[in-house]
Amino acid sequence: MAAGVGEQEPFGGVIGRTVAESVPHWPEPPHPGDGAPNVVLILIDDLGFSHFGCFGGTIPTPRIDALAANGLRFTNYHVTPLCSPTRAALLTGRNAHEVGMRSISNFNTGFPNMRGHVTHRAATVAEVLRLHGYATFCAGKWHLVQMEQASAAGPFDQWPLGRGFDRFYGFLDGETDQFSPELVYDNHHVEPPKRPEEGYHLSEDLVDHALLFARDSLSIRPDRPFFQYIAFGATHAPHQAPREFLERQRGKWDEGWDVARERWHRRQLEMGIVPPGTQLAPRNPGVEEWSSLPDNQRRLAIRLQEAFAAFLEHTDAQIGRYLDGLAEIGALENTIVVLHSDNGASQEGGPFGVLHEMKFFNMLIESPDEAVARIDDIGGPHSHSNYPWGWAQAGNTPFKWYKQNTHEGGVHVPMVVHWPRGISDHGGIRDQFATVSDVVPTIYELLSINPPAVHRGVEQLPVTGTSFAYAFDDASATGRKRVQYFENAGHRAIVADGWKAVTRHTMGVPFDDDVWELYDLSTDRSETRDLAADMPEKVREMVDLWWREAEQHGVLPLDDRGVALFKVRSHEHGPHRPDRTYRYFPPMARIPTQACAPIGGRSWDFEAKVTRMAGDGGVLFATGTENAGLSIFVDDDRLWFDYNYFGAHHIASSSVQVPSGESLLAVRFRRGDSTADVSLLVDGAEAGSLHLPAFMRIISSVGATVGEDGGSQVSDRYSGPFPFAGQLHWVEFRIVSAADGRTGDAEARAIESRQ
Repeated sequence: MAAGVGEQEPFGGVIGRTVAESVPHWPEPPHPGDGAPNVVLILIDDLGFSHFGCFGGTIPTPRIDALAANGLRFTNYHVTPLCSPTRAALLTGRNAHEVGMRSISNFNTGFPNMRGHVTHRAATVAEVLRLHGYATFCAGKWHLVQMEQASAAGPFDQWPLGRGFDRFYGFLDGETDQFSPELVYDNHHVEPPKRPEEGYHLSEDLVDHALLFARDSLSIRPDRPFFQYIAFGATHAPHQAPREFLERQRGKWDEGWDVARERWHRRQLEMGIVPPGTQLAPRNPGVEEWSSLPDNQRRLAIRLQEAFAAFLEHTDAQIGRYLDGLAEIGALENTIVVLHSDNGASQEGGPFGVLHEMKFFNMLIESPDEAVARIDDIGGPHSHSNYPWGWAQAGNTPFKWYKQNTHEGGVHVPMVVHWPRGISDHGGIRDQFATVSDVVPTIYELLSINPPAVHRGVEQLPVTGTSFAYAFDDASATGRKRVQYFENAGHRAIVADGWKAVTRHTMGVPFDDDVWELYDLSTDRSETRDLAADMPEKVREMVDLWWREAEQHGVLPLDDRGVALFKVRSHEHGPHRPDRTYRYFPPMARIPTQACAPIGGRSWDFEAKVTRMAGDGGVLFATGTENAGLSIFVDDDRLWFDYNYFGAHHIASSSVQVPSGESLLAVRFRRGDSTADVSLLVDGAEAGSLHLPAFMRIISSVGATVGEDGGSQVSDRYSGPFPFAGQLHWVEFRIVSAADGRTGDAEARAIESRQ
């Protein structure tokens, strides 16, 4: 008899008129089979080829080094030049452009190659493994959803739980404060479990939850393997680490970046990480000889490198703690661990480095002479720092250029694979060319899984990566990946059979005018000998191949726009409506910056309807952190406005008391060319004013809270979240003036930094 009414699965039994005449059937749930390994992908952010000790560096990474000593190091492994594209390729086994993620997920260009999320035509490895009975967990940075869709209003179909993960704990944007992060647990926003002064750090929290997910699953279902994706916020800016790790680095980098590069290069040659004869690329333009730097510039650069090194050493310790946790529950022996970086070391700290990135985004260039006044804040909760170009290139040793570029410094990163039950060549080196889209096909081959042709009714794109499982048992095996294109904002490259053509694009220059370089990577891994002038026919052959690959894999159209892509798009069915009015009804979750009222660099009106008794106070609205932000609150029966301009607090309070009962509290913010004026109103009457000598075009990468100041407190007039004690009915922003060009540029620079 056919399946009964409401039956969702094929029924293999028999249904008669009575149970005595019927035969029951219990469908067997999917299971990958006894002995199927667990799979763990660990992704580190903005980390260069030489940063691990096992790849030549001298920053202490003993736990990653031990992983490599008992596994394999892949020394010719490549990713995309940016965060979101690498993550899209890693989780799908396809090229980033063809799944809709040519750049960071913060915008949608209206073309298939940049939708700000991964198309449902490309099922993630989590979606596929879950079909085969795996438990699936994600902890850390996601950055694969448009950020205007990252609020508590959703939609949630591109959040981790919508893309195949059973559990998630982490953050959705491209960066967050390591001491006061914006966190999401499964599908809802949460506050950190502790404060910085109580010893909180995000990397430790992520590992706590990663182990919790694994223990929860294996304790109840020890028969079921798990897939876990752990994407640290480290070592993306802000570079922040616990005090004891910062202290360990004191004095270790006083010799400067030139000595570090040369030392790391020698170690790479000695260890066989790079082929014999590989040259050290010259210093990039803008990287000065260390000995020529003024004293304060060296002091600042040393302290910024100490913060980065402490951040990486602390991350290594957390990875070790995670692996120890798996070993304690007997899971490590049969777990495939793949660990690598998402792109090369970052150039976003500029020539000097920055103590506070938000100043940089507001076009406030803080000189080293100014920055050293707060040098002891670097690496702690009172800073938002990034190191200078010289240290970034050192991290990319022996290569040139950085993250964002398609030269080797942007795309050639370290990878370690560890699987005690499946790898016998402990400490082995594999130099076969491989790329990030090859990881998932490798997993599928090792697990004997064929990805579905149709998933949830959607026809799937081909998995275009190439498995490198063939190299596990044969170091001398011929590489099977012959061709790979690269592209980011017009920077382009193509690798084919050991040859590489590459061009570094300048925004606004016609793409046909780009100058292509040519390298034989088999003899020149670090791109130091450009053969383009000697071999023009080979250049044309390679460029033609790039265009063919671009057409085949959805790279086109080429697009080098910057600021224009980051402007707020108003539409009726989204968080930014054409009337530019935003009304919020607390209590409610934190609002991410790109889903919140865009008040940075604009004139705006704020109103709040409250009902309170005498003495009731608290925060009405706050955005930012202790390092920069603004807070509107009631205290001592008065309305207060605190404009935290990078630590300088400009404060106004109402000249009259806020009455008991119901009242309407308002703030008017009017910007000029470089200054601003603020008015406070109580029940429509002027009650105070404030002149600001400058205003912030970008306030913070941290979003807003309504009815309290969550996370790192913006104002030092209160402590803790200071929730509003009365009844806060609603708050409303009305954007009075649109952003000018400088504000748009500041917003673009801030969002790009979250790559």
